[in-house]
Amino acid sequence: MDTAQDLFQRLEQLNDIGASLSSERNIEGLLEKILLAAKSITRADGGTLYRVSEDRRFLSFAIVRNDSLGIAYGGTSGQPLPDKFRDLPLHGEDGQPNNSMVAAYAALHARTVNIADAYDADGFDFSGTRRFDASTGYRSRSFLTVPMKNHEGEVIAVLQLINAMVAGQVVEFSHEDQRLAESLASQAAVALTNRQLIQQLETLFEAFINLINIAIDEKSPYTGGHCQRVPELTMMLAEAADQARDGPLKDFSLSDQDRYELKIAALLHDCGKVTTPVHVVDKATKLQTLFDRIHLIDTRFEVLRRDARIAMLEACMAGADAEASEAEYAARCRQLDEDRAFLHKANIGGERMSDADVARVQAMAEGYQWRDASGRLQPFLSPNELENLSIRAGTLTQAEREIINYHIVATIRMLEALPWPKHLKRVPEYAGGHHERMDGKGYPKGLRREDMSWQARMMGIADIFEALTAGDRPYKPAMKLSQALSIMENFRDNGHIDPDLFQVFLAAGVPQEYGKWFLHAEQVDL
Repeated sequence: MDTAQDLFQRLEQLNDIGASLSSERNIEGLLEKILLAAKSITRADGGTLYRVSEDRRFLSFAIVRNDSLGIAYGGTSGQPLPDKFRDLPLHGEDGQPNNSMVAAYAALHARTVNIADAYDADGFDFSGTRRFDASTGYRSRSFLTVPMKNHEGEVIAVLQLINAMVAGQVVEFSHEDQRLAESLASQAAVALTNRQLIQQLETLFEAFINLINIAIDEKSPYTGGHCQRVPELTMMLAEAADQARDGPLKDFSLSDQDRYELKIAALLHDCGKVTTPVHVVDKATKLQTLFDRIHLIDTRFEVLRRDARIAMLEACMAGADAEASEAEYAARCRQLDEDRAFLHKANIGGERMSDADVARVQAMAEGYQWRDASGRLQPFLSPNELENLSIRAGTLTQAEREIINYHIVATIRMLEALPWPKHLKRVPEYAGGHHERMDGKGYPKGLRREDMSWQARMMGIADIFEALTAGDRPYKPAMKLSQALSIMENFRDNGHIDPDLFQVFLAAGVPQEYGKWFLHAEQVDL
């Protein structure tokens, strides 16, 4: 029997344990704390914590501890549970309750079982315990098995304690031990249920984010990979910054919550692309809309070639010199072929167009005419075709670039509309800043370096570097690391990206590490 002082101390210990359990975020760490706490307040030599499987068919070993034998499996021990610790069935093959095993009985009936000596217990099968004792030389005697029930009264785990110790001797678990263990089990079940619910909500939330990225991926295979790779690259840079021990980032550090917040922001950084039209996102050539309109222009060239042949034949029939007419026709065809090849090359958008190239497109638009199906003369290029084929670099017109750029505005609006919890409040700021520049010339808000968090600046570097090295874009080849970093150095020097973060990016070998996992071997040339 405990003295009043002993019982008071154990009650105080129970209160301290309750506060400790509520602060534990990791499920495995929480399970371990529960078992160790139960062993401590009941002075048990050993113990096991079982979890009820989701289908409620089994009890699974989660944590096993025994001080005398030096056994520590599961939790933070780093030792996985051996195969001999098999799941305990809650029902037999005939569907009847497994009342012969004490842990299963406690789970099935939501009732504590206190046994003074397992070898003399009636109604329970301790053959497995006897085999364990025979193989280890241990003597399992007193057992206290306590079900852990959630707020709905459902058993979610079972706590089993073995061999209460008093003055070095194994004794029966007292009534006070049982009450303390049951109180702890009640608090622990609440803590475990809360942590499981939070974990399930986090899993659901991340799955919803992935659903958005899948939707973007389904719209365009050229952005789905980007949505997955940028978070990986962002977190690599963030870890490198966290490890910095000198320079401007020496005081920068990330907690687990900070990491999670940045990860969520990175996953959502392009969620606004769900609003971007597919034909703009996937515009691989200048004339592409729902299809590449270069084929329409090919048809017009064939019409001009046909008209030239008809003109030659009509001239010959009218008495013109046949040889001269055929030579003129051949020259006309050569010119048409050259102009057609030029427009095909211009349509790709792979090289910057010179003033002379733009003037040549303009000349063709004004100099050629063709007859449509109704016989009416039409300009060779429509105003929209002329505008697109005159794009100086890339494949997008200014209007289309504005549509593309609008995705970040949509991203910010979408994210700012969500009721973020305290630990995720900065997600909109991190995600919405990856197109800003250090010199204030970025968009959509024109923020300067001092207006932005380190995390938002990290995402800017990750977004650019991924885009440069990506091998799944229709409008450009994948760059090697050396080429991409050369461009990034120019961005650093002209105020585009943060120079201190870029130095950490290089010093920590982030490009090479990223390349090992996400780039083709021929791209990793550093």
